[in-house]
Amino acid sequence: MPISRIALTAALLAAPAVADEAPADTIIVSAPRITRLQASVAAEDDQQSGPDAAGFIARQPGAALIDNGALSGQVQLRGLFGDRILLRINGQNFASGGPNAMDPPMHYAPMVLVDRVEIARGISPVRDGPGLGGGVNAVLKQVKFGSGDSLSPQADITGQVRSVDESFAVGGIAGLASRDLRLGVIASWEEGGDTRFPGGRIAGTSYRRGVYGVHAGVRARPGTVSFEYRRQETGTSGNPPFAMDIIYFHTDFARLGFEGDVADGVQLAVHADHTAVRHRMNNFTLRPAPATAMRRETDTYANTLGADLSLRFGSERRHLRIGADLQQVDNGYVITNPAMPAFFVHALDNGRRERIAGFAEWRTGAGPVEAELGLRVDQHRASVAAPRLGPGVPAGPANLARAFAGGLRDWQGTTVDAALRLWAETGAITPRLTLARKTRVPSLIERFSWLPTEASGGLADGNIYVGDPGLKPETAWIAELGFDWQSSTAYARPVVYYRRVDDFIQGVPFDATPGIINSPVELVSAANGDATPLRFANVDAELWGADIAFGTRIAGPLRLDGVASYVRGRRRDVADNLYRIAPPNGRLALAWDATDWMVAIEVQGFAAQTNVSTTNSEATTRGYLLASLTGNWLIRDGLRIDAGIENLFDRQYLEHLAGYNRIAGSDVPVGARLPGPGRSAFIRLRWALN
Repeated sequence: MPISRIALTAALLAAPAVADEAPADTIIVSAPRITRLQASVAAEDDQQSGPDAAGFIARQPGAALIDNGALSGQVQLRGLFGDRILLRINGQNFASGGPNAMDPPMHYAPMVLVDRVEIARGISPVRDGPGLGGGVNAVLKQVKFGSGDSLSPQADITGQVRSVDESFAVGGIAGLASRDLRLGVIASWEEGGDTRFPGGRIAGTSYRRGVYGVHAGVRARPGTVSFEYRRQETGTSGNPPFAMDIIYFHTDFARLGFEGDVADGVQLAVHADHTAVRHRMNNFTLRPAPATAMRRETDTYANTLGADLSLRFGSERRHLRIGADLQQVDNGYVITNPAMPAFFVHALDNGRRERIAGFAEWRTGAGPVEAELGLRVDQHRASVAAPRLGPGVPAGPANLARAFAGGLRDWQGTTVDAALRLWAETGAITPRLTLARKTRVPSLIERFSWLPTEASGGLADGNIYVGDPGLKPETAWIAELGFDWQSSTAYARPVVYYRRVDDFIQGVPFDATPGIINSPVELVSAANGDATPLRFANVDAELWGADIAFGTRIAGPLRLDGVASYVRGRRRDVADNLYRIAPPNGRLALAWDATDWMVAIEVQGFAAQTNVSTTNSEATTRGYLLASLTGNWLIRDGLRIDAGIENLFDRQYLEHLAGYNRIAGSDVPVGARLPGPGRSAFIRLRWALN
């Protein structure tokens, strides 16, 4: 259904469904049901038609979409986004290939390939890794183990077209499986044109993306071995909020794992993975080319090697889990001018991050009260090489490079995360309490950016930034309180939360005299078009808010479901707000949900956002209401069709979390906030063979 009823009905089913691995605040959003036998848990019908999982996740309570482009959307959870959120694909965490996060993790989760999304709205468990806020794991489709001794075919194919960008997408899996062996392939292809809105078209929003790969699994005593390899090739794709567009991403994923019982009451899980990203972007292929001297092309790379091991002693409901994990990231980027071979700047050269950690989790309880206590300790190292420059680089940047080469270019430190989750299984009401201390270390961009550029890790605010080698890790103190309530016809899952973040990393004016060019950094920044650069610095911040999923069955197949979210973020050291915080918003859907078909009308509202960041030159936005009409028909087991019209009344509106247009020749003025898509019809067909 249009509000993703798994996110809503999870409120109804959360206690029994996730009692072991996600006891406090996890929802699981699955692919649409394709058999009548699944009708009893048909809470997975979300009609969002965007190309990747970021927009899909944004429809859940507490979540929002940072819209940086069709394939570059970031997930915001309760006001936090970027690498403050623990984001994974098939359990694999990895570094973005671009200094501006043009390929955030959900870039690698095309919706036609997504099987389910696991969302920890509040905090992620310490066993999953470090992270200041919640966590998201997008699980792609795979061939599953069968039930017989012989190999039987499986397939799951989805195709979609939509009108707002004249796009199409097709993808899925196929393979063979028995009780002990599964073999599969995965593939998809997507293309889209420029997005239209009631005032015309948004230039530079076309995209192309392809995925292909293989996966396999073997069951044998004492457990299961799994392997997957996947290649993603993103072609020329526009990014109006950024100074450059995607020319390509060529990315390889590989992951090997084992899970099984190695002794009575002892379960072992071990994984190793590798991700390699190669990326090119420029400012002249997809947008009007600037003067020859101002043309820029950037080549980047990011290699991530990860491994984890854990042992669980005990049962599902009562156990001690201990483990360790590590991650090593190598990345860098070089800025060039193809028309001037002597001009090149290795602005981040041989960057390296290393992390090794140990953790423990204890699952226990007494009477109706259940508890999970977790602790992890991470040892971090970060370093970069001295910059390399071509002879055509002007004296200003060359002087900054020499100064940086002689300064601090490495860091090491230790972070400690702890989390306590409490909940009570008391029947109709399940109260929940979470207390946590969570941390995040600065990125290489935040710490080691010596050259004033717009590289900001995805902020896309048009400001020029430099880093600070002396940055401290962020530390958040978190409290969350909520409950699940259900009756025979209704449910509700409200949560209130507070985060106090010490040493929050935020752009601040470079010096005490902003606008007065009295330093080498400001001189170079002014030459690049911004006389008031920002530097990443540690400040103090706080975020608080509430969100809820609720619904009721009115009569027969007629039901009403909703989601509402509110978050407020501000600095504690000065009178300013945090940048790019979602405005209060909510959704209501009235649906006639029969056994084999469904039709629904949804209304979503967004309030005005006036609590904006002065430091980031953030503009306010007005509130708006949108409506959509969607439906689906289960033609027969294994074959389903979905269709709908989004923005039914072709309303022109501005999404507060969208970026600002940087492309000339568009129907959106340069410097204006990018509008939301206009009226869009879509149709989707899914076929599965099991």
